[in-house]
Amino acid sequence: MKNKIVPISISVSAIALLFFVFSCSSDKNDYVAIEVSPVVVNLSQVPYANLSDYKFFAGEIKNQQPSYGVIPYKPASELFSDYAIKKRFIWLPNGTKAAYVSDSEILNLPVGAALVKTFYYNRVQPSNTTKIIETRVMMRKADSWIFADYVWNADQTEATLQTQGSTIPITWIDETAVTHTIDYKIPSENECKMCHDISSVSMPIGIKPQNLNNPYNYGNATKNQLTKWIEFGYLEDTLPAEILSTVDYNDTAQSLDLRVRSYLDINCAFCHQSGGNVEFVNIRMAFNQTTNPLNMGVCAPAILAVPGIPRGQIVSPQNPTESTLLYTLSTNATLFRMPRIGRTVVHEEGIQLVTAWINSLPACN
Repeated sequence: MKNKIVPISISVSAIALLFFVFSCSSDKNDYVAIEVSPVVVNLSQVPYANLSDYKFFAGEIKNQQPSYGVIPYKPASELFSDYAIKKRFIWLPNGTKAAYVSDSEILNLPVGAALVKTFYYNRVQPSNTTKIIETRVMMRKADSWIFADYVWNADQTEATLQTQGSTIPITWIDETAVTHTIDYKIPSENECKMCHDISSVSMPIGIKPQNLNNPYNYGNATKNQLTKWIEFGYLEDTLPAEILSTVDYNDTAQSLDLRVRSYLDINCAFCHQSGGNVEFVNIRMAFNQTTNPLNMGVCAPAILAVPGIPRGQIVSPQNPTESTLLYTLSTNATLFRMPRIGRTVVHEEGIQLVTAWINSLPACN
């Protein structure tokens, strides 16, 4: 059901405006305040030079406090990106809604829709503070998507458009008090397309019902994300009674099988699919396809010859050292690293998860 308070998209100043609607429900002049979204997404002018030009955020933009009509979201499992923390938001033009296609396909978002994803680290040295690195914006056109990457300045007061890619050194202390130093890679526009292009058409990756059918804490309430979108008026109320859904791969209360399938889906499926960057490799990592272990390469002959595994399998049950899948996830060598872009260090927790899964598999027939 749609909220009585609905998002309205117009170009306004950074200060939110209020319309006052006259009510005839009584003899007195009763007025109801209706919030107006300040967001500006003019498809004939985007991408803007600065992130602040969109007005996605209220107040200081470094605080990432979403403006009215900008809704935060989070997929059940998240893509690993060198341990960067991410905040994600969606905004739709007034009077438009997303539509359900299937559990495993991205929602059909309306023209003018915007997806916003910010990458940052906590306890960044030497000041031991939070530092935002980049914010990526995707906007839906009639026949394609616009990609725009905004790199934040040292003062964290603005992020400016960058298309060529760059490298930013960063040192931070993790939650276990271990210090890490990396050269964070901001992708170029062409590098973004390596993951986001399916059959040469650019599109989002994670905004699928299977990834959003889970609760999110909105501050004043915790609610299923798809339900929230329907109530706010951002999604048509046509969802099936049940959705085949991924899980948080960090959640040890879930089965090992579901956790690994969710991990491979969000980290690998965008390339390992028909029309993807490596569709020629005959494995498929999408969550709805990995009920068949063979699609994940279990007991399948290795296609890629990697150092130290001359005659291995993609996944060799109970034998991690002969599994080329694990090797590609464990190496930083450019020729063998998977995913090819998006990471420069090994995801140790992911390696532990995949290793445990390989050790749990029954032997090949």
